Amino acid sequence: MVAAGHEVRGLDSLTPAVHAGKPSYISNELELRVADVRDPAAVDDALDGVDAVCHLAAMVGLGVSLADLPLYADVNVTGTAVLLEAMGRRGVSRLVLSSSMVVYGEGAYDCPRHGPVRPLPRAAADLKAGIFEPRCPACGGELAWATVREDAALDPRNAYATSKLAQEHLAGNWARLTGGTAVALRYHNVYGPRMPRDTPYSGVAAIFRSSLESGMPPRVFEDGRQRRDFVHVRDVAESNVLALAACSDTVTAGAVCAYNVASGTPHTIGEMATELTVAFGGGPVEPIITGEYRLGDVRHIVASPEAAATELGFRARTGFAEGVAEFAHAALRSSGGTTPRTPRCSPELAR
Repeated sequence: MVAAGHEVRGLDSLTPAVHAGKPSYISNELELRVADVRDPAAVDDALDGVDAVCHLAAMVGLGVSLADLPLYADVNVTGTAVLLEAMGRRGVSRLVLSSSMVVYGEGAYDCPRHGPVRPLPRAAADLKAGIFEPRCPACGGELAWATVREDAALDPRNAYATSKLAQEHLAGNWARLTGGTAVALRYHNVYGPRMPRDTPYSGVAAIFRSSLESGMPPRVFEDGRQRRDFVHVRDVAESNVLALAACSDTVTAGAVCAYNVASGTPHTIGEMATELTVAFGGGPVEPIITGEYRLGDVRHIVASPEAAATELGFRARTGFAEGVAEFAHAALRSSGGTTPRTPRCSPELAR
C-alpha cells in the first residue's frame, strides 16, 4: 500500500500466538497501533481520518478442536461487525475484505452420468477406509474436479469457513446500509516469507516449513493428492492494491464484489510438500504420507482467476517453483506462544 502511494495506518493485535513482539520488518516510520479488532474504542480511534480499510483481521486455519468454535465466531464475526459499525459511523466508504476459498466448501465436480454436481461432506467411514475422493450424491460414482467460479454455490464446511462467509454477508449489510463499496478477495492457499512458525492454525505451507526447520519431514494428510491453488503472498498484496483502486473506480456502490485470488495453476498438497522439502535441502529425504484426515477438510478446491484478471487487472506473477524455492529459505515469523486467543492480525487502514 505504501509503495502504491497510500498513507497507511496499521492496527494489529500482535497476538503472542503469531508474533513475538513487533516484527522487525515494520519500519518505525509506519504508524502501527497495537489493539484488538474487537475493541470498539480502539477501532473507532484508529479510523480517524481514514477513507478506506483493508480488513485482514482473522483467526485462521480449520480449527483443531470443537473448543475453537467460540473463538472463530468472536474474532472473525464480532470483530468484523465492530469494524463495520465504526466505518459506517465514521463515513469510511471503501472496504477490501480478505475472504477465502473455504466459503465454497468442496470445489466444482462433474459426474460422467449426472453432469455438474455438488458432493455431500465426505463420510467419516470413507475417510477411515482411505477413500478420500468425494462421491456423486446421485449415484455414488467417481467424480472429476473442475474449476470454481465466483458464482458457485457457497457451502462452508468448518468453523473458519462459516466465519469467513459471515464476514462477506456482514460486508454486504454494511454496503447496503451505507452505500459503500466493498470487494471480497477469496484467497486460495497463500504462502511466502514471514509466515508464522510452529502453530497448528497456520497454512499448510507454513506447517510443512516448520517441520523442516525442526529437522522433521512434512506430514501430509490423506494420500497427498488433494488439489489446491497456491498463490504467493506478494501476489496477494498486489490484489489488495488493485481491489482498493476498484473500490474507487469500478465497483458498484451498495454491494460486495467477490473475486478469486489464485494462480490458476493447481498443485497437490503432496507436490507442495515434496517441492518444499527438495528446495529446503540438507534434511529429511521426502515427506511422509500419513493417511490421516480431518473432518471438515475438503478434497479439491481449484479456482478460476479470470474474473479478477478481467475486472481487477490481477494476475499472479510468481510461479510455483520460483515461489517455493524462495519460501524454503525465507524467514519465518516467530511466535510468543502456541494457543491463539486474539486475532492473527487486524485491519490495515489506508488514507
